[in-house]
Amino acid sequence: MKKRLILILMLSLCLLARPLDVLASTKTVTDMTGQKVKIPEKVRRVADLWHANNQVVLLLGGQNKIVATTPLIKHQHWFVTVDPAIKKVTAPFAGNQIQVEELLKTKPDVVIAVDPAQIKAARQAKIPTVNAMYHDFAGLKKSVNLTAEVLGGKAPQVAKKYNQELTHNIDLVQHQLAGVKDKPTVVHFVNATDLTKVDGRQTIVDQWISIAGGKNAIHKKGNQITVTAEELIKENPDVIIVGSCSTTKARQALQKDKQLQNLSAVKQKKVYGNPQGTFPWDRYSAEEALQVLWAAKLFHPDQMKNVNIEQATKSFYKQYYHYQLNDQQVKQILNGDN
Repeated sequence: MKKRLILILMLSLCLLARPLDVLASTKTVTDMTGQKVKIPEKVRRVADLWHANNQVVLLLGGQNKIVATTPLIKHQHWFVTVDPAIKKVTAPFAGNQIQVEELLKTKPDVVIAVDPAQIKAARQAKIPTVNAMYHDFAGLKKSVNLTAEVLGGKAPQVAKKYNQELTHNIDLVQHQLAGVKDKPTVVHFVNATDLTKVDGRQTIVDQWISIAGGKNAIHKKGNQITVTAEELIKENPDVIIVGSCSTTKARQALQKDKQLQNLSAVKQKKVYGNPQGTFPWDRYSAEEALQVLWAAKLFHPDQMKNVNIEQATKSFYKQYYHYQLNDQQVKQILNGDN
């Protein structure tokens, strides 16, 4: 009799334990480096340590799951405008150094990062960590899908919609510019504070310049590479685009530079600040879907005259961020004001 009671008790305990097993269930995702990472089946808490990927989480509707972010995102004007709650989220950093103890306090189910040191530290702390880094448009789409897979819920559906829109905008630009032979040469400065740092070939910047009907005036390969004033003067680009600043500040910076102020693009006022939204459009941004339209319209206004970049920006923000921009806000974003 006692044996039967013991057996019944053991079976009952097993049955009671089953829901806990379900709650503890996991799934495996493959990150952008090919690393297989086991994460909870239902991710509820995300520590997003890559500035740019916070925007992707926002776009996918997962911002309520972010329990740790970066200081830059907490001060990104348009991100905070769209998602004011981000200001209250922990940024577990001291300078550029991740503070693992502070990270652990946020109790993340998963960490999303790209910095090797941060990834190593998070994995040593036994937190499932996914590398979301990419370098081109194909990688952007894959990284969006990866983030959606981590978030779960409706995120994969939103990712599919976004990737379709990105593809559509690229195809639209290429169709509108079919047959165009006169392609302006372009230099893209990383920012206005260091006019020796530019983006070269085999980068996502180089890719959108090409898609938009331009030619990268820089022949070296790589992101944020150093060039001399002499090299820039020799290339004498038709158009200059400066990241992370407004058009006004970009023009002022180049006009003050004694060596670069004589470039034809500076004299002809063909210097532009790159648009900045919830993240700068030009680099590692989901708003690259708008960047290709903006750049194509900048380089080839006649061929792109039927594209209303202001309306496209409003539609994008309403569709993905559920935020209605007014005309002044759109103007500020397109002018690179942040």
